Amino acid sequence: MKTQKGNLSIHSENIFPIIKKWLYSDHDIFVRELVSNASDAITKIKKLSTMQEIDLDSDEKFKIGIHLNETEKTLTFSDNGIGMTDEEIKKYINQIAFSGAEDFLNKYKDKSDKDQIIGHFGLGFYSAFMVAENVEIHSLSYQKDSEPVIWRCDGGTTFEMEKGNRTTRGTDIILNISEDGKEFLNEYKLKSIIEKYCSFMPYEIYLTVEGKTPEDEIKPLNTTLPLYAKAPADCTDEEYKDFYQKTFNDYKEPLFWIHLNMDYPFNLKGILYFPKLSTEFDTIEGQIKLYNSQVFVADNIKEVIPEFLLLLKGVIDCPDLPLNVSRSFLQNDGFVRKISTYISKKVADKLGGLFKTERNSFEGFWNDISPFIKFGTLKDEKFYEGVEKILMFYTTDNRFVTLDEYLADAIGKHENTIFYVSDPIQQAQYVRMFKEHELEAVILDHHIDQPFISLLESKREGISFERVDADLNEHFKETHDWSEDEKAVILEKLEAQFKKALHLDKIKIQLEKMKNEGLSSMIILSEESRRMQDMMKMYSVSGMNPDMFKTETTLFLNIKHPLVQHLIENEEASEEIRYMICEQLYDLAMLSHTHLSPEAMTKFIKRSNDLLLRLI
Repeated sequence: MKTQKGNLSIHSENIFPIIKKWLYSDHDIFVRELVSNASDAITKIKKLSTMQEIDLDSDEKFKIGIHLNETEKTLTFSDNGIGMTDEEIKKYINQIAFSGAEDFLNKYKDKSDKDQIIGHFGLGFYSAFMVAENVEIHSLSYQKDSEPVIWRCDGGTTFEMEKGNRTTRGTDIILNISEDGKEFLNEYKLKSIIEKYCSFMPYEIYLTVEGKTPEDEIKPLNTTLPLYAKAPADCTDEEYKDFYQKTFNDYKEPLFWIHLNMDYPFNLKGILYFPKLSTEFDTIEGQIKLYNSQVFVADNIKEVIPEFLLLLKGVIDCPDLPLNVSRSFLQNDGFVRKISTYISKKVADKLGGLFKTERNSFEGFWNDISPFIKFGTLKDEKFYEGVEKILMFYTTDNRFVTLDEYLADAIGKHENTIFYVSDPIQQAQYVRMFKEHELEAVILDHHIDQPFISLLESKREGISFERVDADLNEHFKETHDWSEDEKAVILEKLEAQFKKALHLDKIKIQLEKMKNEGLSSMIILSEESRRMQDMMKMYSVSGMNPDMFKTETTLFLNIKHPLVQHLIENEEASEEIRYMICEQLYDLAMLSHTHLSPEAMTKFIKRSNDLLLRLI
């Protein structure tokens, strides 16, 4: 053939930023694009062989080669795939954004399985110009009597094409690396990029380094049949764990996993892992790797992965996903939402199955997975419906119960009210009182629990959650034998003493006769007031006075306790002692309810020491 020169044509309907520096945000992505093109070329020749349009040697080994020559500053990507004629190069390379894979699919759409072709990435080849001064293509088509061809371009809008000297079917793409791309001439950098994008490519990938790597020591850098592509029945627990640890570099074993394997109405495979959390901050470290026909696309694509599952770790491969030119973003359309809904449903089904068949195991890792599940119920209505009956609660009696089980046990005691503890240590006095009276509370101590219980209250008509220190349960009190007038007089005297002792203008005190004689005082803050307080803290505005949203607390005093009786019966006693008792009763009650401020804690410690000194 004669040497040809000409101009590259750009389709008017595909006006993309094709200038080499701006085609992709990550320049290392050129490795993925060129390896993907090589994979496509091999897939095409195999399809033609399957359709008996070409005879291939049964022993032929298909592979992709990447050769690094640091001295010559070149990278060569090779394949033994379908190859191209000069006419095909004109069509697929010179006409930028015309996808060869897409055209191949149209031609053979009735004969081949389109899911096996990556396709739809028309500008992928031109990513090479982000790192190369010029690019050469050496190709020989599978077609009988085809001539080899060489194509050259320096990244501008002109090309040169002539007869080549390649003698075997396939394609070499040679990149003469520019000064801006010299970092990609580093062997270890190149390996890490291949592992990032091409770990699960369907054909073996070999990296050779000029003058360094003996042929007999070369090993493929990828796994051509990743675990997620296998049938779940063919995978062992050890293989699942090993795949997790290698893929995510996580030495900890996952709690459990969900193997996704679907062929209809769309092709989707993958494995989602529930990792074991060390702290609540681990929840931000989730990583869902998205693949398209075993080619890495991106991490944590929220259009495909339900938002709450982005807290997990896993891989999902869906060849049917509509990708744009850079493979970096997904079109947020109805098809994608169906995939997201399917994934969410599969997770709910798996959890439901574990609950029914392996409840002991399910309870064993509930504390670890509950933040994921609760976040999911808040974000996904369908997911909530799928897991509603299996939501677990750990109780102060050290057992796991569902909401229905808890409510069934509460019949005749506190029907439709779920008592809970947000800090078992801080609220230990209240927990002890509950246990003494054979009442049970659930432990909700994660930051997600407040919006979670609000969701449950909105979904389950008639139920309400109430913290153990939100009110004084009737089970704790005895009937008193004083009149309302007598009680009012006593309260007036006590309020006067506490106001002076605590230097308060107003304090709300409630006097009760408690069954527990050892309990002197308690702080009560209504559930509604406390939730308002928490909400104001969450949405506080810089510069706003926090005292604006302070809510009134109630100090309960037990008339059966000697210290309270002393305040009532010894009005003539030392004012200093009575005020110290008032301060101490108040601080002791506050310590069981919340943390004292630094100033209040300092006074409490000094006062406690003073009181002890009086015993000497």
